[in-house]
Amino acid sequence: MHQNSRILAIIGSASKNSSNLLLVKWIAERMKNSLDLHIFNDLKMLPHFDPELSLENTPQTILDFRTMVHEADGILICTPEYVFSIPSGLKNAIEWCISTTVFSDKPTSLITASAQGEKGHEELKMIMKTAMCRFQPETTLLIQGIRGKVDHKENLTDPGTITELNHLLKVFSEMVKQNKIPHDS
Repeated sequence: MHQNSRILAIIGSASKNSSNLLLVKWIAERMKNSLDLHIFNDLKMLPHFDPELSLENTPQTILDFRTMVHEADGILICTPEYVFSIPSGLKNAIEWCISTTVFSDKPTSLITASAQGEKGHEELKMIMKTAMCRFQPETTLLIQGIRGKVDHKENLTDPGTITELNHLLKVFSEMVKQNKIPHDS
């Protein structure tokens, strides 16, 4: 029996109804036959990074987050840019994982959807390269002017963005399948 690849989709926005969450829901619907997407939209629930607790006496919420990352066949990060950078909650979550190998060689897709997003997108790629994630140019996407690409019913409407996302998802899915490690059921 074929088992769908498990993807952890991390939403970088702190807003409940963000465009990034909308995009990931669109992706989840589009890929429901090949990917099991678990959406993690709770970055603000993670405690502030404390290097003294990174290896010993680590908070349970962080251990749970690391387990989600470790058990995923692939990682999808969808984030806005805040003040020319990635959001602090997203950086905090990543910092909690740096002392581990949970991101190492993990197939990853990076989407920055924001008003501009260029600097935040470059920073995200640099940080995830440092975390040793495996991604390529075709599994990263900068979507500028995201608010104008969604209609009043919160549907993604921009044909160019839809085409780019479909290509990214095709390449990302292939990368995940090639890397997939059998999991205990």
